[in-house]
Amino acid sequence: MRRLLTGYAVAFNHRHKRPGHLFQNRYKSVLVEEEPYLLELTRYIHLNPLRARIVRSLEALDRYPWTGHSAVMGHVPRRFQAVTEVLGTFDQSLRTARQRYREFVADGISQGRRPELQGGGLRRSAGGWESLTVLRRGREGWAFDERVLGSGSFVERVLRSLPAPATRSRAQVTASFLEVLAACAAEWGVTQAEVCGGSRRRVAAQARAAASYLGVCELGLPIAHIARILGVSPPVVRTGLARGAEMLRVRKVCVAVLVAGANLKVS
Repeated sequence: MRRLLTGYAVAFNHRHKRPGHLFQNRYKSVLVEEEPYLLELTRYIHLNPLRARIVRSLEALDRYPWTGHSAVMGHVPRRFQAVTEVLGTFDQSLRTARQRYREFVADGISQGRRPELQGGGLRRSAGGWESLTVLRRGREGWAFDERVLGSGSFVERVLRSLPAPATRSRAQVTASFLEVLAACAAEWGVTQAEVCGGSRRRVAAQARAAASYLGVCELGLPIAHIARILGVSPPVVRTGLARGAEMLRVRKVCVAVLVAGANLKVS
């Protein structure tokens, strides 16, 4: 998702000749315990436009195209949405299921904002932040996790099933970027000194843009960090991202192999 959203933001800014962020926050996904949270969370999310007063009534929400509710109600076809799975929890008959689902959503309107559906783990099963604070003092506190929506025991099972994270330091990722930078310089037939020295030669600028794209969009390094290595300003790096992606595409450079090669050399 980071690569997708970053690529889209870069392309959008390039197309509309605008700088800066396009999305307010990073994408966040939450693992949900199906019982009893899935339907509650589905209803809560689908009612967002009504709570925000973007639509004025449930009838308007039924056909509002920018939420999953309209797809569940059958008014806006959306092949990628799991409509059948949601409706199947209400009834086997599609008509009856939609009627009961809509009644379920209608019952949630009066509940307003629900803090217990925001956050994770023990906060939801223990009664809020106050209970969580107490639990954190004991042995159960570690089971809290913002990435999981479910009971404390569910969070604990999920955390135990996860492999140990393979973390890499900023220095290691920077070393990977330097390998990528060398590969880009070689691909465009220039020296690293030209790429990092602010040379205005066309091939040097193209190699610099390609390296910028790979450093930011593939390795996840901050734009300011890339700018310091390349000896240019952050706006130069930012505006070169879309051009770098295009250069790599035109030259048919295999990004996955190039980045993977740099990572192997670091490890």
